[in-house]
Amino acid sequence: MKLVVQVKLLPTPEQAAALEATLRACNAAASDVAVMARVSGVYRNYDLRKGAYQGIKADYGLGAQAAQHVIKKVADAYAALKANLKAGNYGKPGSKRRRRVESDPIGFRWDAAQPYDARMLSWQHDARTVSIWTTAGRVKNVAFTGSPDQLKAVGILPVGESDLVHRDGMWFRYATVEVVEPDLIDPQGWLGVDLGIVQIATTSDGKTYAGKRLNRYRRRQVRLRARLQAKATKSAKRLLARRNKKEARNAANINHVVSKSIVAEAARTSRGIAVEELTGIRARVRLRKPQRAALHSWSFAQLGGFLSYKARRAGVPLVQVDPRHTSQTCSKCGYRDKRNRPDQATFNCRSCGVVASADVNAAVNIAQRGADGWGAANHPHAA
Repeated sequence: MKLVVQVKLLPTPEQAAALEATLRACNAAASDVAVMARVSGVYRNYDLRKGAYQGIKADYGLGAQAAQHVIKKVADAYAALKANLKAGNYGKPGSKRRRRVESDPIGFRWDAAQPYDARMLSWQHDARTVSIWTTAGRVKNVAFTGSPDQLKAVGILPVGESDLVHRDGMWFRYATVEVVEPDLIDPQGWLGVDLGIVQIATTSDGKTYAGKRLNRYRRRQVRLRARLQAKATKSAKRLLARRNKKEARNAANINHVVSKSIVAEAARTSRGIAVEELTGIRARVRLRKPQRAALHSWSFAQLGGFLSYKARRAGVPLVQVDPRHTSQTCSKCGYRDKRNRPDQATFNCRSCGVVASADVNAAVNIAQRGADGWGAANHPHAA
């Protein structure tokens, strides 16, 4: 199992200048290769290398490994673009935005991440420094730091490819490490997780995560963004970009905390985790206008990804289930009716009279579907 570990570099001014020059050269080369790919209609890594490899080495002073990573970065970017076009993420065929994306070459910011492999980077864990290739030659003794868990991961686990990243005036390395994946436990029950707007997540045990306080924060950010967008000055746009990054980091942190807590509870009680399918969540959910911004501003896919990899690391089975009608169906008697939901927060079964939290009721139904799906797949002949 592969994990990405972030460590912060602490370069001297001279070392930082060499790193910046390297990123500028690599991304300028990548932009040139992207234009070449668009003009020629050639997007595969191997085919691009035939026409671009020697040229970018000579023009930008790149080493052999760096040139190959630049070309692969371009090929990967076009592959991602193709997948997004196929998924309709740039609009319908023939729309103005889609035509522009399909015709214009991909561009790379000067500080876009640049991949490195073991030939271009070495770690000195005792001294807590790295030796890294740059266009000015090998730069040695670049200090790095991180949390105890991050330092332990890069110190004892096999490190594969890593990215050099410049963000907010700081330098980072995102290193890929290989983690031994434990065997999955045989679950003694299931913990259902219902995702929502008022509560980001609610479990079948009745625990809720990231509720009113987070929603107040999100509403405040919406108001601040609206004011900055209305000003439309250069300084307002710079502040808006910084705030967007801050919001993204805050959301990622909350998703980490929520997913870690859910997985820890499932592992402690020897249960699996059942969560609703996240694909198409924005398309299938119908909300009033004030709630739409809240839905589209939260990264449910990121939360699902965090749950998935944390569960795998803990040996906890995780299944995704069809969430349709879980909020309308009674978890006690199975009766389904739209009128079972008199309001957003309450579930009141019109058949058996059960009154419960709507989110908890949905989570219990999701847990049951998880148990049924797991049993059908893993114990098909069980009585």
